[in-house]
Amino acid sequence: MTLTLRVLAPDQSVFDGTADEVILPSISGQVGILTGHVSLLTALDSGVLRVREGSTWSSIALMGGFAEVEANEVTVLVNAAELASSIDPVAAEKAFEAAQLAVAALDGQPASPAKVKAQQTLSQAKARVAAVRAN
Repeated sequence: MTLTLRVLAPDQSVFDGTADEVILPSISGQVGILTGHVSLLTALDSGVLRVREGSTWSSIALMGGFAEVEANEVTVLVNAAELASSIDPVAAEKAFEAAQLAVAALDGQPASPAKVKAQQTLSQAKARVAAVRAN
């Protein structure tokens, strides 16, 4: 028996298929999902969703959202997502380094919209790099 997995962003269906195992980046830590999992609704952090089909693992970079597990169906609704296979590793590393510098430049400054945006950009860049490295 397998899981049905759907990863949906506002502008696209990122993944629609089956999986033997799914690991979600919930805000309280990673959550592993296998067939027969109890019903669940969880908030997701920016991070890497891991999908196992047989003995093959693949990764999807998620930019926050929610996941619902119900009767061997996993539905993931996210702000944005990218398959690791479609991410340019060099560009992802450069974006991560630039985001780290932007956050470092605002270190010690009071909270501001610019600081929140820089931290969010860093979190998303980190998720993209992690997805590429996990593949």
